[in-house]
Amino acid sequence: MKRPYLAKILALAIVGLTISVAAMAQESKAEKQKLFLEGARLWPVYCSQCHNARPGSQFSPAQWDAIMMHMRNQSNMPAEDARAIKEYLKGGL
Repeated sequence: MKRPYLAKILALAIVGLTISVAAMAQESKAEKQKLFLEGARLWPVYCSQCHNARPGSQFSPAQWDAIMMHMRNQSNMPAEDARAIKEYLKGGL
């Protein structure tokens, strides 16, 4: 078996994988931006009825996870809306 072909195939596979990972990262960033903007739109709908605006930095990301789990149950909000608001509060951009 000729090893130069194996090395070329391996190199092409690595390049392909690198491109795939980069594309997924871009898609993930676009998804986070979309969620952030949706959360900014939804925050006044669900949260401002009872709460004054607070900076996202007031709590850690883990604390926002717990808070949003609790508030989602209290308000009966859909999971996707809660996810968007949580991204907004965490400062997802």
